Amino acid sequence: MSFPNPLNKLLCFFFLLSLVSSCKVFSPPQPQPLPARAKMPDSFNESTDTTSLADLSWNNFFNDEHLVSLIDIALQNNPDLMGAYQRMEVARANYDIARGAMLPSLDARFRARSGNIYNNLLSGTIYGDRNTVTQTQNHFLGLQSTWEIDLWGKLKNRKKAAYVRFLATEKGQQLLTTELIAEVARLYYELLGLDNELEAIDNNIELQETALEIIKIQKIGGRATELAVQQFQAQLLRTKSLGFEKRQRITEVENQLNLLLGRYPQPIARGESILLQHLPDVVNAGVPSDMLLRRPDIQQAELELLAAKADVEAARAAFLPSFTITPYAGFHTRSLPSIFNTPESLVLGFLGGVTAPIFQNRVIRSDYNKTIALNKEAFYSYQKSILTGYQEVVSNLQKVENYKSAYALREQEAEVLTNAVSTSNDLFMAGYATYLEVITAQGSVLDAELSKANTRKEIFLALIDLYRSLGGGWK
Repeated sequence: MSFPNPLNKLLCFFFLLSLVSSCKVFSPPQPQPLPARAKMPDSFNESTDTTSLADLSWNNFFNDEHLVSLIDIALQNNPDLMGAYQRMEVARANYDIARGAMLPSLDARFRARSGNIYNNLLSGTIYGDRNTVTQTQNHFLGLQSTWEIDLWGKLKNRKKAAYVRFLATEKGQQLLTTELIAEVARLYYELLGLDNELEAIDNNIELQETALEIIKIQKIGGRATELAVQQFQAQLLRTKSLGFEKRQRITEVENQLNLLLGRYPQPIARGESILLQHLPDVVNAGVPSDMLLRRPDIQQAELELLAAKADVEAARAAFLPSFTITPYAGFHTRSLPSIFNTPESLVLGFLGGVTAPIFQNRVIRSDYNKTIALNKEAFYSYQKSILTGYQEVVSNLQKVENYKSAYALREQEAEVLTNAVSTSNDLFMAGYATYLEVITAQGSVLDAELSKANTRKEIFLALIDLYRSLGGGWK
């Protein structure tokens, strides 16, 4: 079978043209840095101190032994953290797959023919003697290896992307660890705050019960009315109902904490009152450049960016031809029963091939465009993680200082209002104050005590958020 000479030339021309066009390699566009990232500030609060809370390990940062014990249980049993470990194993397996793709494969093969091979042009030779039979036309039993020569770095970049993503999952596990530790600590101090609020409510209930008894006695003596008794009684009922609401909230927080610990609901052992818990005298944040090295989310975003760049390079290499060699060794013969009987049956050799994309160019181009978009997305995610980290540190630093100042004022307010309750009781007994003034004073001191406990809790929550935002907690 043959074609006219001009037609052969034309076919060869179009084949070479398709081959060249399919091998066109595009240069990936480089995303421009965000204006906010042009120059990162040198400090968080104009401090040049390089020491940071994040330098402390979590079991040194938290000095409540009950909290340390709860965090240790959570790190061992938390279902989300256990799932993160399995995601690391998946990423490790993907890396092993990508690494194995760079190595030759070795397969045991048996191939048998049937029918008249000379009537099939696909399994025989078009030209030559009828007695010339290639290895592919015979029965074959042996070993065959296939190896793609990574001339353009396609497989190498896929391997790099898989390895970097494995490292990113490790940073993701560290990020989950910091979030878990922070959440356990947050719920623990919320419990301590609720305990203090419930204590303040119980103390106020005692005061109100005493006041109610007094007003009842005065009503009997004609010095008070039934309206006054009803007002004191209504206030007492409201305060008692508030106590049950706090108890319900305590139960809910305990259950949330037990869920993080990976266990069924049970009482949570607590340490001393939140009013007696230790607060650091000086809070240092270090310098922003250290935050970039500590925060797992920033490190993870950076690794994802490196993996996306490797994906782009692999997608670019997909436009180029791939080279494959296939060594083989074994036995072949026309007659299957005599495959091991003659020395001529032994065969050793290799095949080589070049594969260039032609009709799949649109698919390869689309895959390349997708990797470009994912690369840009990873870049902007990395930029956002840096901006978010800096913003969180600055906000939490200011939050700690503001709540410390607020707590000092709340303490004074609670002390003044406590004294006002005693004063209003004395004036009421002497006839110089009305029962409404006593009720108002008792209600005000309760609000002040609850506000003081809540502000104290917010200081600890701000410290926890600052510790986490600086990248502490995963070591």
